[in-house]
Amino acid sequence: MIKILGEKFTLLFLKYMPNAFVFAILLTLITALGALFWIGAEPLEVVSSWYKGFFDLLAFAMQIVLIIITGFSIALSPVIKKGIDKLARHIKTPAQVYFFVVLMGSLLCLISFGWVVIACVLARELAKRVEGVNYPYLVACVYFSMGSWVLGLSSSIPLLLNSENNFLISTGVLNDVIATSYTLQSGLNIAMMAIIVIGSPLLLLFIKPKSAENKELKDLMSSDFVSESKSIKEEASDLKLPFNAVSDKLNNNSLIQMVIVLMGLVYIVYHFASRGLDLNFNIMIFIFLIVGLLLHQTPSRYVIAMKRASSNVSGILFQYPFYAGIMGIMLYTGLGAQLGQILAAVATIDNYPFFAYLTGGVINFAIPSAGGEFAVVGPSIIDAVKELGAGLPQEQLTKMISRASMSVAYGESLSNLLQPFYLLIVLPIMGQGIKIQARDIMGYFVIPFVLFFIIQSAMVVWMPL
Repeated sequence: MIKILGEKFTLLFLKYMPNAFVFAILLTLITALGALFWIGAEPLEVVSSWYKGFFDLLAFAMQIVLIIITGFSIALSPVIKKGIDKLARHIKTPAQVYFFVVLMGSLLCLISFGWVVIACVLARELAKRVEGVNYPYLVACVYFSMGSWVLGLSSSIPLLLNSENNFLISTGVLNDVIATSYTLQSGLNIAMMAIIVIGSPLLLLFIKPKSAENKELKDLMSSDFVSESKSIKEEASDLKLPFNAVSDKLNNNSLIQMVIVLMGLVYIVYHFASRGLDLNFNIMIFIFLIVGLLLHQTPSRYVIAMKRASSNVSGILFQYPFYAGIMGIMLYTGLGAQLGQILAAVATIDNYPFFAYLTGGVINFAIPSAGGEFAVVGPSIIDAVKELGAGLPQEQLTKMISRASMSVAYGESLSNLLQPFYLLIVLPIMGQGIKIQARDIMGYFVIPFVLFFIIQSAMVVWMPL
């Protein structure tokens, strides 16, 4: 019955869901209309806010691009290829592929959501080797596994709360930092982690499609797609001149590259020794870059690897500014703060975590960035919680704020299943040469979304912190 429902939802999404760019345009128009008719903003104010925000995520977009291509370049290295080949010998059935990919993706994304690129490469390679894998469903498995990031070391909201002199402290919303013992290390988050890491592979295995007819990787491959038949080492060799040249010696010199690798490793050790387990976009990109240089050994090979890894990132480059524009309308017209205030106003001491959870999910459609979203609605939610907890001991109030903040994070993460923004990370790798769009994938998420919405709603309200 559940599998049949899953297939029906998939057909509905195929029929009605536009591509990711049209989705972004429609969200832009809906947000603009909300600012015009609900907030009462002037048309020029809406357009100006849209433009003002349009370029706010350029740094973030570049970070995402670098996460993808530096991570992908690692996966293209001979060492990783051999590892995947060995692993593939033990995975023989589509069910094993789905289960293993979700499990590995969930574990990797607990470290950093940028590591989903490793799960992407693993999944694609397994799809080449195992017969009967429904490839759109496999893409859905990888994307679903990415949801664990909000529970792990790169979760932006708890890291923000624990940052010295963060904007909540500087604006007087909070008096001091909130330690991760109240957020990432809480009983609630550990229980949520167990549900996601253990429950997700089992759920995705349970609802897997019955058939992969016309949906295997080989069936979806575009006729004009040319796969890379030569290895990176072979291509680098072909680029050499037919005579001895200093340029070739430099291009294929491993010594100068290893010097850079050594410099990078020294900084990485220094970073973690001086800052503890401080994971952020920049250090993750730097680690990926240095590891890629190490594995590919020479400048020429690394250039070729990065060229191959960069071949399908256009969706990120031109769509991120549109989501930044939506965020600009929400932020600069006051629409986001108003939404946060309304949802916070109906909250009580008993149900405030649920409304925080709901706020995180709703606002995520317009601001698909946990940190950006919390900058807009976080102050309103924290102020509402402080009012509800007036007169309570500081320890209890801190726990309430932590629960509300983590509820926003959980809601934001889960609602990614209903909007295709972060598919822009997965599709550049898994969609290479493939006739596939977001609408081919999103229908598989309806049942998982409903089940996890019920489970997480109950947990944020009743699970001890």
